[in-house]
This record gives sequence, structure tokens and C-alpha cells, in this order.
Amino acid sequence: MSLVKVEFLEKVGVITLDNTQKLNALSAELVDDIIEALDNFQKQKIHIVILRAPDGSKVWSAGHDVKELPLKMRDPLSYYDSLEVLLRAVEEYPGPVIAMVQGSVYGGACDLIMTCDMVIADKTAKFAMTPAKLGVPYNSTGILHFMNRLPINIAKEMFFTADLVPAERALNVGIINHLVSEEELLPFTLNLAATISTRSILSIEVIKEQFRVLSKAYSITPSAFERVQGMRRKVYDSHDYEEAITAFLEKRPAHFKGE
Repeated sequence: MSLVKVEFLEKVGVITLDNTQKLNALSAELVDDIIEALDNFQKQKIHIVILRAPDGSKVWSAGHDVKELPLKMRDPLSYYDSLEVLLRAVEEYPGPVIAMVQGSVYGGACDLIMTCDMVIADKTAKFAMTPAKLGVPYNSTGILHFMNRLPINIAKEMFFTADLVPAERALNVGIINHLVSEEELLPFTLNLAATISTRSILSIEVIKEQFRVLSKAYSITPSAFERVQGMRRKVYDSHDYEEAITAFLEKRPAHFKGE
């Protein structure tokens, strides 16, 4: 696990994203390391996990590694994409996963934050959902993560503008649970974890699973699902998607044509 650091603090498992040279972009390698750490924690019966970046990080994570996105003609966020596998691992972990956030969070990493059970942040935290900058047709699972957490108009604004949401507004709209000072961030998060650890872990495990199942209890007809998938394919087969990825790799602004 070369791209994460794993430690135990007061019986809490801590995973620190440690690929700061690449802004902790969620590459397949980094994702594999996070999932391996979660698997090891589960085997060791570590009931509470904190997911964080190194102290003083200006970027918590830059999101999905754009260099690993397909250029065209393939769904960039299919069921077996590494990011999707990670989100399911966090959702299905049998205990609370707490995101401790310092610095900016972009794209797929913002989805990861929304998938965690709780978010504790300091005033440097900012959150942006950026698929519209990359011409990416975000998948229905990811959209649902935001719909379950935020008022729908706030979720739409995040997706439509791709602008950063500052920490104080993120607190007000419900992205984060608690906003604390930089000095208080780790002690506060550990104290929250310590409080949870005094409760019935078995009860919490079952309640978390109920939240997961019930949050997905939306009915959708097969034809509606196929329509959504067809609409998404129209985007990832488009000029705009290919142009956005190429522009990112060439480090220039993308020129969208709406086709």
C-alpha cells in the first residue's frame, strides 16, 4: 500500500491518502490501496475508520484520475470502474467511515465524501462536483448520492456550475457535519469516533445497512433505466467528452460545441 498510510489511533483505523505529488487523484492504484486497507481493518474488527489527507493539504483529492478515463466510446463510470468499486466498499463497510477534510475536494473525490457516513472539515475545505468541466455523463448512482444528502436544487447547482462550495456554505447545506478549526480537526474527529465506539457496534452496523438499503429504495422502470443509459452514452460518445479529456491532457481550456 504505497499510496496510503495506515495507522491506529485510539482503536480507530486511519487511512491517509499519500500521493500528494498527484494531488491524491483517485487512480486505480490509490483506490486499490484504500480498499486493501478497508479489507484489513474489517478482518481486524476495526469498527470505525477515518479517511483523510496529510496535514496541511491544500487539495484533499483532485478526484478521479483523468488520465485513466477512456477517450471515447466507453462508459467512463461503469459498475466495475475503480471509483465505483471504492464507493461501494465505503458504503458496505460494517461501521462508520468518517471523512476528515482539509483542503479542496473535486469530482469523484467529492462523491467519495458524500458516500462517507460523516464529514468533519476545517475552514480550508471546499467541495466541487466537476463532471460538466470534463463532459462526463455522471452515473445514476453518483447522482443519487447527492440527492440523498442535499436539497435537490443545491445538488443541481453543484453539478451545473462545477464551482467550489466553501466550508461555511457546505456546513449550511449539509455536505459536512461539523466545521472546526485546523487545530481542532483531528482531536474533534477522534473524539467523535470515541463517542461512537461506546455505543452498540452491532446496532450501528445494522442501522448503517438499513440506511444504505433504504436510500436506494427508488423505483424505476426498465425503459426509464435504458433511456438514462442511452442519454449517458450520447455524452461519452460525443465531441465534447473527447475534447474535454484531450484538453485536460494538453493543459488547455476545453472548447465545447454541445455535440
